[in-house]
Amino acid sequence: MKGLRGRRSAPLPRPLLVALACLPGLAAVAALVLCVGGVEQAVTASLAARPVQRAAQSPAHSAARPRIVPRSVWVADAARPQPAPRYDDKVVAVFVHHTDSPNGYDCADAPRIIRYLYAGQTGGRDWDDIGYNFLVDRCGTIYEGRAGGTGRPVTGAHTQGFNHRTTGIAALGTFTSGVPVPQAMVDSIAALAAWKLGLADVDPRARVRLTSSNSGSRYAAGATAALPVLAGHKEAYMTSCPGAALTARLPEIRRTAARLQGRTFTGTP
Repeated sequence: MKGLRGRRSAPLPRPLLVALACLPGLAAVAALVLCVGGVEQAVTASLAARPVQRAAQSPAHSAARPRIVPRSVWVADAARPQPAPRYDDKVVAVFVHHTDSPNGYDCADAPRIIRYLYAGQTGGRDWDDIGYNFLVDRCGTIYEGRAGGTGRPVTGAHTQGFNHRTTGIAALGTFTSGVPVPQAMVDSIAALAAWKLGLADVDPRARVRLTSSNSGSRYAAGATAALPVLAGHKEAYMTSCPGAALTARLPEIRRTAARLQGRTFTGTP
């Protein structure tokens, strides 16, 4: 045939040539077509059996990661030997604290203040690391606290009985009744909470059921508590922390965090 001149097909296997030679002309052609069809069906079946590679889905309501100063900036040469970090599967709640330290500091001194808190918790209290996962100064700068990775669900030591599946955010200062809470600090706490909770698609305005691991909390060990997703320390422990002034700002922080996650407003949380 003219259309096939100059083309060289791959040779057929000898057993197949022998079999086709024993058939009449049209039968041989039909057999060859069936053979090719069988190969195509086998290839199609093989492809269909392969698992489909699906792209990992991002949470429906996520928020941008705010700028976080790494712990190396404040720990410097004060680092103590400590065990490897512990992790949970995800973060489903945030506890807000204040550090009960002076408010009139220069923000450039924040690393020194955090280092002082770290020394007190690892030295005087003999903790394995600073308890808070993050700390925020009055200028709104966010610092990495406890070691283990800012994007990972690091188990903290900030809320006795409720350290698992939660993140602790500490405001540098003392925010009792009547003390102004800097707006920059409020905004940064909201941005940080929005990002951390968004990794698990958790609404900052919702409530969550958490199980107490320690009877030293407000709840007996093993008891389940329904708590705000974004809560003050005193919701879970007998304390006034994070102070009346910062507690009064928590509704605003919840609303802002929800907005940063792209959630619609559905009324007063």
